[in-house]
Amino acid sequence: MAAPAPATAPGRQYWRVPMTFMRGVDSVAACHAQCRARQRQSDSVRIHYRYRRSIVSCKSIQGTSMKQVEPKRIIVIGAGIVGAALAYHLARKGAQVTVVEAGAIASGVTGRSFAWINTSAMSPDPIAQLRGVAIHAYRRLETQLPGLKIQWTGALSYGLDAGEAMPPGTVLVDRSRIARLEPHLRDPPSQAAYAPEQGALDAVVATQALIAGAREHGATILTQTPVLGLAVEGARVTGIETGSGTIDADTVVLAAGTGIGRLTDKLHVSLPIVSSPAVFMRYTSRPGLVRTIISSAAIEVRQGAHGTLFAAEDFLDDSVDNQPLAMALRTAGAIGNELDGAGEITPAWACVGLRPMPADGIPIIGYLPAVAGLYVCTMHPGVTLAAIAGRLASEEIMDGERSAALGPCGPERFLASPAT
Repeated sequence: MAAPAPATAPGRQYWRVPMTFMRGVDSVAACHAQCRARQRQSDSVRIHYRYRRSIVSCKSIQGTSMKQVEPKRIIVIGAGIVGAALAYHLARKGAQVTVVEAGAIASGVTGRSFAWINTSAMSPDPIAQLRGVAIHAYRRLETQLPGLKIQWTGALSYGLDAGEAMPPGTVLVDRSRIARLEPHLRDPPSQAAYAPEQGALDAVVATQALIAGAREHGATILTQTPVLGLAVEGARVTGIETGSGTIDADTVVLAAGTGIGRLTDKLHVSLPIVSSPAVFMRYTSRPGLVRTIISSAAIEVRQGAHGTLFAAEDFLDDSVDNQPLAMALRTAGAIGNELDGAGEITPAWACVGLRPMPADGIPIIGYLPAVAGLYVCTMHPGVTLAAIAGRLASEEIMDGERSAALGPCGPERFLASPAT
């Protein structure tokens, strides 16, 4: 019989027990006999058997036959960057995850995002604690997911709202430093805020990397699968309804952005999530035109790793002059006025993205108090907060530990009394 393999933990020694080692051991007494035999071989080292999936814990089965604990079944609705981050972290913690997406991966607002990992905010910022660890969360993900590529170029901001607080690490730079950071600026300002820790990513590629990571940890991904409704028994959500039937779950996580309201309304629970439109544009351009992320009163622009230029503007209205293509042409002119060498940029794509915006501007992250088994996770800016929100939400769902950083984000703030 093969001996169990040792593993270490602070202050104690553990022995990982393959299921082959425990074959034929169907009682606590027999398990303890194995423990005592192994203890004699290890100079009376205190032995603890733990069971997690294929690891057996004598302590947890006293008085019972040993049974494999079933992993928690969790459905994540939505395969944008927030849903993908949730799926990855949940699967990594051992959950049996099913991601259900009505379209393709990152086919919603994630694919229409400027994707700036921007920790700046108006002051005072009620989620300063959450926003303050957003960059660290992405740095951590980079070490776990080889497919996650982030351009840590830094961001240069000037001529903006004076009420915006500078995030930690931001420094004021003068005209000569600005010219070195962005040598193609025609008329560098006298002063700008430079945030060297900030960056940007390709939101679609990042979402695909998170989904791939979730798959590696056993997650199931169902695309082109609209959710028709939530399965409910009594006052508990027990799964979802799709065109192919019911999928059961212990917890359902709503990460479908502006589509969340359609599902919660069926439970007579109203969450004030509005669609906040913005125009996202891509241009063909020569590489090296923009080196940081430039955010000014005139333009908001960055350049991808392969030369593609990205820009974003506020949505104005539905008039002909403010259609996405018209705005892309107008924005190209503004970029050309600001940057030498930008005269040859050509609009490649322009569209409107509908960002999910809670009524008070604060993310909605947490269990709905009106019905058990239903967790909500939606926010703006979704790209900035996806990595940290996914990790902290997974800890709450799997371990029952709610981070203080999520304190202001609870959905109960909108539900003063239980739904009827």
